[in-house]
Amino acid sequence: MAKRITGLTGEEARHYLCDCGSEQCFWVNNGPIIKNLDELAAAIKGITDEQFAHHVTSDRNDFSKWIAEVIGDMKLSKELSKVRSRTAATRKVNERLAALRKTAS
Repeated sequence: MAKRITGLTGEEARHYLCDCGSEQCFWVNNGPIIKNLDELAAAIKGITDEQFAHHVTSDRNDFSKWIAEVIGDMKLSKELSKVRSRTAATRKVNERLAALRKTAS
């Protein structure tokens, strides 16, 4: 069995870092199409406040939902579900990416 670091195996971390299938990509409102967490981090940082607000409201967080349903990273999904700003979302995704890369190597 693979060694677990930060609660997941290297294999799980590598899976979370992979591209999703083309039919599972996240389409940002009037923006980029995202297929992995790296692209998500860049997109959240680069989209407008209006685009972000379209996907993150007090009632929903489309990014968190996509991560749970497509990527499968419940930890990041839960953390993102609590944030309401692009800055905080970018920070959470980048922190998780760093942890996943460390575990995957």
